[in-house]
Amino acid sequence: MGKKWNGVYPAVLLPFKDDYSIDEAGFRKLVSWVASHDGISGIVVNGHTGEINSLLPHERAEAVRIAVEELNGKVPVISGLSAEGTLEAVEHAKAIEEAGGEGILLMPPHSWLRFGMQPESTVQFFKDVAASVDISIVVHQYPNWTKATYTTDQLLEMVNIPNVEAVKIGTRDIAQYEVDVRALKKHAPDISILTCHDEYLLPTLVQGIDGALVGFGCFVPDLIVSLVKAVEEQDLIKAQAVYDEIYELKQAVYKMGEPSSTAHARMKEAMYQRGLVPSALARPPVIPLSTKEKEEIKQGLDKVNLLV
Repeated sequence: MGKKWNGVYPAVLLPFKDDYSIDEAGFRKLVSWVASHDGISGIVVNGHTGEINSLLPHERAEAVRIAVEELNGKVPVISGLSAEGTLEAVEHAKAIEEAGGEGILLMPPHSWLRFGMQPESTVQFFKDVAASVDISIVVHQYPNWTKATYTTDQLLEMVNIPNVEAVKIGTRDIAQYEVDVRALKKHAPDISILTCHDEYLLPTLVQGIDGALVGFGCFVPDLIVSLVKAVEEQDLIKAQAVYDEIYELKQAVYKMGEPSSTAHARMKEAMYQRGLVPSALARPPVIPLSTKEKEEIKQGLDKVNLLV
């Protein structure tokens, strides 16, 4: 618990107006509401939940600025960073720092998803971006089924970079997840380990890690905090009870799959139905949900008494 990055970090969505511009008032209200829950350690903007890949560069910096200004030091703001090249990534990193962000969630270049990466380029990418700023870097580990996932050895090299202070593990492969967690705990005990497995939080938290960085934390921050706290206190009975509630909501929002564009759109609709955001609008190319999908979400919320 003495590590800088531990606890619950909700990845917040970004409300839009009808013309797809950022709804600043709605965003301020949302980040303030999420951060108002006891046990929230920080807010993550510009994650996949926040539709980072649909945002223009200046809008990403604007999202950081708005969140930092609204929260006014109550909790730190971390920003996702997605770029295809190192030079672009460095520009985004500097913009995040200038806007007041205290950490960067550094995603792999998405060209790697298609073509893979040169093994030696992965660590160098992190070194170059980290050297350009004086704020923390969080490694974003992608699913094991992609060509942009890092090996255990690469992770251990990355966490030796001075301002790399945490790893967000989204391996989606429990066997490999356990290997990576054990290696990091053994060889890099000062590095924070955060799960981002919204679809099976409890099984990944019980590995003895430091917390969770998840989009579901934006939806039900109180439940995610309760779950993380119960696991920390080794109260498995309480953890299972809380997880049963989260399970019902997973069914309604993610439909048991891992986070995706559709899942994020479903969560935005659920947040709208709860009265927490002024609109469920997502940016293209995400397709609007059908009437049937909206009704499924309504029924799921009603089942757990979260419907406004």
